[in-house]
Amino acid sequence: MTFKPSRLLVVLFAAAALPVMAQNLAVVNGKAIPSSRADMMIKQLSAQGGAQGGQPDTPELRNMVKDELINREVLIQEADKLGLGNNPDVKAQADIARQSILIRALVADFIKKNPIKDADIQAEYDKFKAQAGDKEYHAQHILVENEADAKSIITKLKAGAKFEDLAKQSKDPGSAANGGDLGWATPASFVKPFSDALVALKPGQLTDTPVKTQFGYHVIKLDEVRPAKIPTLAEVKPQITEALQQKKLQAYQQDLRAKAKIQ
Repeated sequence: MTFKPSRLLVVLFAAAALPVMAQNLAVVNGKAIPSSRADMMIKQLSAQGGAQGGQPDTPELRNMVKDELINREVLIQEADKLGLGNNPDVKAQADIARQSILIRALVADFIKKNPIKDADIQAEYDKFKAQAGDKEYHAQHILVENEADAKSIITKLKAGAKFEDLAKQSKDPGSAANGGDLGWATPASFVKPFSDALVALKPGQLTDTPVKTQFGYHVIKLDEVRPAKIPTLAEVKPQITEALQQKKLQAYQQDLRAKAKIQ
């Protein structure tokens, strides 16, 4: 006698199988591809592109992801069949990839648990404003190897030589071709001996003596001064936040290394 399940039993078995089928995107040669894998890939694709955002979650994108995961599963099964996973180079690359994934997860976890406070951002911004100063300076300079050459240039300039002509011999390739022009900048943009000499000048004035820095000897001429255009806190908050996060992460890494037993 052949057993024929009732319609009710068929419906019940089908209903019980639905959650299992829903968990799988597809089955390739008997091996299931979980739907969660597609969700993760779509999440990554959506996160790409920064503030502009990545690809939106659409049926078309999900079909593309499904095809991609099926293709990957076919290829990975063939690679396993050939035993490529036992290749030493492949194992080493897999270990490196695993390290990268775990380190990114650790960094994300640390940032989540140690958020940057608004008070710290404000303090860093105030420090930035104080260092930048309230004025910007438009200057020219000529950089040479030794003090004697710098003194000779100052003598020639005071005798009527053009700064732009003498600037061609400058060791600074970034400004030599532009007559020594450094553009507009705050004193904090320069090394201290240079900035100290710069702020002591008046517009149109030239340094009387060469200014020595680790780069050589400078002859500086100040062209103009104007109030500094300091960006608002809102404009630089993302950069300050990232810098403070990196500082915290660096301290965290150094602390872990200091505690580690390294032989």
